[in-house]
Amino acid sequence: MKSEHEIQSRILVAVSQHHCTIFRANVGKIKMADGRWFDTGLPKGHPDLYGFRWSDHQVFYIEVKNEKGKPRVDQIKFHEMLTKREIIHGIARSAGDAIKIVEKGLVGYGFN
Repeated sequence: MKSEHEIQSRILVAVSQHHCTIFRANVGKIKMADGRWFDTGLPKGHPDLYGFRWSDHQVFYIEVKNEKGKPRVDQIKFHEMLTKREIIHGIARSAGDAIKIVEKGLVGYGFN
């Protein structure tokens, strides 16, 4: 079974080769020297990757999961918000899934 990191790396390369700009959302917390926690500031449930298509500047979001991965509650809530606004997004378990989501403009692929 491939790790989510490996799948994510393949998606970044594949999607960028399909006339898109794609970014990795670096999230997490780090403890500062003074003991305070620094949070990256992205909303809870924000997908792993996001970008836009060059052809029409449509934004897309991709949540990366391995073959057994399931979305968390906060990821489902983010998905629901994107679905209400008909924004391209989905769960990709491979580079092929990500290409399909982006090229076909799918909304909520893999969440049901």
